[in-house]
Amino acid sequence: MSCGAPHHCDEVLGRLYTFLDSELDTASAEEIQRHLDECAPCLEQAAVGRMVKQLVARSCACEPAPDEVRLRVVQRITEVRVTYRYESP
Repeated sequence: MSCGAPHHCDEVLGRLYTFLDSELDTASAEEIQRHLDECAPCLEQAAVGRMVKQLVARSCACEPAPDEVRLRVVQRITEVRVTYRYESP
């Protein structure tokens, strides 16, 4: 099941981690949740994002990562997401 609107998927995926971190206003969060409820590929990406957040939380429970490490991780996640988006059928 897909929403059939890839431009909207790009917007949702671009704000996914902000959504997962509960850093969006209520209206924006509800809009993204509605999209996830209707779009299986984006819902799958959200599940992966939640899993990554859980793994990082378990691995970094004792102290926060340095800013440069956090930046590298975010950049790599973005690269993987872009690669996945362009290689997906």
